[in-house]
Amino acid sequence: MSSSLSPGDWLTLLTHFLSLSLLAVGGAITTVPDMHRTLVDQHQWLSDGQFNAAIALAQAAPGPNVLFVALLGWQVGLNAGGGLVASGAAWGYGMLGLLLAMLGILLPSTTLTFAASRWAHQNRERRAVRAFKQGMAPVVVALLVATGWILTANQGADLTHWPLWLLTATVTLLVWRTRLHLLWLLGAGAVLGGLGWV
Repeated sequence: MSSSLSPGDWLTLLTHFLSLSLLAVGGAITTVPDMHRTLVDQHQWLSDGQFNAAIALAQAAPGPNVLFVALLGWQVGLNAGGGLVASGAAWGYGMLGLLLAMLGILLPSTTLTFAASRWAHQNRERRAVRAFKQGMAPVVVALLVATGWILTANQGADLTHWPLWLLTATVTLLVWRTRLHLLWLLGAGAVLGGLGWV
């Protein structure tokens, strides 16, 4: 996929991630639905496959959860430069996209978190502070459910994908009801995928 980005588009990319940074209650992963809306649906800077692959790769890799934002920015930049096979300039655009996306997602939330955590620690016994913390839990859960919905909706909703839906439901129940380590579930999913069962 190839796209051309003007300086205004690069600024839009930065400001989009700047605004999402302040909405990322529960982590950047909770803002995936809005990232998809902007990067795939609205601007067509990424395809559905590129979007899902960037998130899946970053989530499978060890390291911070926010790595998927770097991959999304990298992929937008590569597409702006004509793709991996286009030229060395594509790698430069990839780095620009990566830097803008990461700067945008990290700068506001880091600054706000630093200031707010200092204030909340000093006022931790106040009733309003405790109520705010308890009230945010359902919001985070709902945002994570929306993220899961966006990522699974691209897999298809017809009955030919029933093994994938069954695996999703099974893993959801296991995570909810047991203390089974997530790496075992990831390994089981990899084996099932490797065997072509899902």
